[in-house]
Amino acid sequence: MSGGNSFDAMSAVEIRCLLDEFYAEYVHCLDEDQIERWPDFFTEDCFYQLIPRENYDQGLPIALIRCESKGYLKDRVAAVRETSMYAPYTQRHFVSGLRVTGIADGIIKAEANFSILRTQTDKLTEVFLSGRYLDTIVMEDAKPLFSGKFCIYDSSLIPNSLVIPV
Repeated sequence: MSGGNSFDAMSAVEIRCLLDEFYAEYVHCLDEDQIERWPDFFTEDCFYQLIPRENYDQGLPIALIRCESKGYLKDRVAAVRETSMYAPYTQRHFVSGLRVTGIADGIIKAEANFSILRTQTDKLTEVFLSGRYLDTIVMEDAKPLFSGKFCIYDSSLIPNSLVIPV
């Protein structure tokens, strides 16, 4: 694949392969409880929001999680590790329907569906959350990073155990 700090010199196939691997690594980090690595997928001045579809569609800013820089993401990780109490579980993210919706000036706009299955050791696996990602991706030091990530979940009801980023 082409290197550099821009998507401009890459073919559509190269971009697709790069994004498939990027999203796979992103959800692997979350599924394998490596959330200390989660901020590494973002630029320093990133924006991350976990928001219900109803609020997003109406342009309402109220979100379950809103982080306005990589520092905010690191604070979120610290809060999860140091202050949160929750029953142990495993989770699996499934990302599908990845589409590049725009490429301009070295910036990719992408959209993908997500679903998360969660399993506690003494319970059946359940569908935990579903929705879509609306992402802005840039290249820094020859690797893709999210500069913006909207995680728009479908239901206005959410489990009270949502502590790990989506």
